[in-house]
Amino acid sequence: MNSDNVKTNWGQFIPLVIVFFFWGFVAASNDILIPVFKETFKLSQGESQLVSLAFYIAYTVGSLIYMGISMLLKQDLVNKIGYKNGLALGLAISALGTLLFYPAANLGSFPLMLSGLFTVALGFSLQQTVANPLAIALGPIATGSQRLTLAGGINNLGTTIGPLIVSFAIFGSANSSTTTMSIESVKIPYLVLGFAFLMVAVLLKFSSLPDKPQAMEEESNDLVSTRNSALNYPQLILGMIAIFVYVGVEVSTASNLPAYMEKNLGFLTKDIAPYISLYWASLMIGRWTGAVEAFTDNMSTQKILRFIAPYIAFGVFLFVNAVANHDLSPFYIYGFIILVLIAADIASKGNPARMLLIFSSLGIAALIVGMLTTGMTSVYAFTSVGLFCSTLWPCIFTLAISGLGKHTSQGSSFLIMMIMGGGIISWLQGFVADEINNIQYSYIVGVFCFAYLAFYAWKVSGILKSQGINFDKKLSGEH
Repeated sequence: MNSDNVKTNWGQFIPLVIVFFFWGFVAASNDILIPVFKETFKLSQGESQLVSLAFYIAYTVGSLIYMGISMLLKQDLVNKIGYKNGLALGLAISALGTLLFYPAANLGSFPLMLSGLFTVALGFSLQQTVANPLAIALGPIATGSQRLTLAGGINNLGTTIGPLIVSFAIFGSANSSTTTMSIESVKIPYLVLGFAFLMVAVLLKFSSLPDKPQAMEEESNDLVSTRNSALNYPQLILGMIAIFVYVGVEVSTASNLPAYMEKNLGFLTKDIAPYISLYWASLMIGRWTGAVEAFTDNMSTQKILRFIAPYIAFGVFLFVNAVANHDLSPFYIYGFIILVLIAADIASKGNPARMLLIFSSLGIAALIVGMLTTGMTSVYAFTSVGLFCSTLWPCIFTLAISGLGKHTSQGSSFLIMMIMGGGIISWLQGFVADEINNIQYSYIVGVFCFAYLAFYAWKVSGILKSQGINFDKKLSGEH
């Protein structure tokens, strides 16, 4: 890496993270659409998860299309058209998907709704292929995972707001006594979103973002010159499985939560949105906490920010729910659960492999508590999974593409392909819930996902050290 590139390039990084916001807004909004579609179209729990399946399988289809075009061109697509053009093209495809919501809502067509979500995510697939490694490259590699964590925090600002806006569009104000749902009311928010996609595409096109980050060209080791494909790197192969199960447990925990709260706790569909918002806000809380190293090298300042950042993020959640006129009293106790997150972040010492191991273990504990308790205790346990999922994506992504050099964009495409786990594991948990007739115990699926992530954290450390990559040394060198 260029030795001059010792600080995060904020002028380039800030416009980039806008697309991260969009991903979160749409993905979390799906969790409101699922129970609405389930009731409107009379679906089973497994069938309702087709929303997640259609959305997340598009990432795989998009990655396959990407690789097919690259093969025809005999050159990596992003390397040929440039990173800015790749982002703009992805945003245009997503905008096209939002247009399908208009006829789908007018016709009351579930398949057409799924087609719209599929097309939106198809564009997201290309955006993610470009934006994730780009976020890592816009500064020193040692703080790459923290920079991606920060981008994820902006993503979760979208996930916090998205469910509230879509819920408001469908049900009206939080204080409304009506439970009538209108599928047609989703048209406007998604059309506005499509317009925003196009505006940001233009903004990014004329921004100072690099078409080909220098860091990706310069990063190399002895293996880069001897391996002709990203698939020749074991950290990537195992990382692909890790992304699959990580996105799976993150999405399935949230997408099955409304059905659990309705069936087991007697919640009305219209009253669930604040809890879905809390789940996704938990990822924002964790990511803002994990991103403090991207802001400063001063250890004393970092220690202070580790306590301030999560509660600022929690304050954002409380503020947006106050604006939406939701009762905040059930959420204040959650402030104490955040202390567990802070302790885990401190214990990780900024090492992505160690962080992955600690947070995966806490994810297992949270799911087990949720399965074995009742009432609001179980709800807080399940929502706290968001806290412990918060930094896993940047950890896995950073570990998986470390040392790939010129194969970075190809490796990124393979990782994005595995986002399909969000749909498949959500459907699997819904299927298990139907088979055992118990949504609460179906969360055992997530326990197995976290178990693999803990294994990957242990395994990848040895793999990278054998290739001369040691994050403890890099981090100590930074400070």
